[in-house]
Amino acid sequence: MIQDALVGSSIHLRHGVTLQVSHAQGANPAVVFIHGEMGNRFNFHSQYEFSKIQGWRVLAYDLAGNGQSSPYKRYSIGRHCRDLGRLLDRFGISSPVLCCHGSGVSIGLEFSQYRPISGIIAIAGGIHNLTPWWHIPLMKFMAFGGRYFYKLPVADTLSNFFSISYHHKFIKQFVAESFVPTDLYAYKSLEVFWNYNFFARHPAPKNLHIPALVITGGKDLMFTREMGKELAGYFPNSVHLHIKDAGHLVMAEFVELVNEAIAKWLIAVQLGIQF
Repeated sequence: MIQDALVGSSIHLRHGVTLQVSHAQGANPAVVFIHGEMGNRFNFHSQYEFSKIQGWRVLAYDLAGNGQSSPYKRYSIGRHCRDLGRLLDRFGISSPVLCCHGSGVSIGLEFSQYRPISGIIAIAGGIHNLTPWWHIPLMKFMAFGGRYFYKLPVADTLSNFFSISYHHKFIKQFVAESFVPTDLYAYKSLEVFWNYNFFARHPAPKNLHIPALVITGGKDLMFTREMGKELAGYFPNSVHLHIKDAGHLVMAEFVELVNEAIAKWLIAVQLGIQF
């Protein structure tokens, strides 16, 4: 991984749980980055650095069982939320803006039901039907033994060649910092997101009045434009940005567009503007 501010430090959060965390002081509300399944804090490298330049307070971390953070003995979205709360308390952060990708959006939505947040940025993730038919058998295959393929020197190169359509500097950076996990607990950690349904868990949800920025990509096979439109519709004060040529890694594929959208949206949030 590239040695910069995102390297961060190891935070012993509670017994058996140590998270790798990057943090920089700045203006509130703090922007807290929550990566998706099989990811790590470096997935938001460009957005983290951009936010620092804007003068915002920022925090990014590896979810338990991912990146350089320790695994849980048993996984649940609730545990992720509780540890996010503990982490924010450790740094004295209240009512942050949560910037989430993929399954990280599920954590952000769940967290909003228990703690105050100033807004949510939901990138390529939503409230239900988030697991394509091919995803579960593929991940079970990887957990069973297919993950050992990625120990081969050429594996990441081949995977990236077939899965990534763009090859500019930001994608190269993303690839260099976001390799496929080969530890079993990384695959066990994602099972709690299978068949996730926000409204089944919260029939009478709270805090949907918060500002929301929903970002989707037209080439994303996991989270479609229609799903993003539906998600934005649940928030009375929302913006939906759809980038037709983007895939699931929209924040790395179209860095400038995403960063510009985040900046405009967050300024509007700070000014109390209704979308």
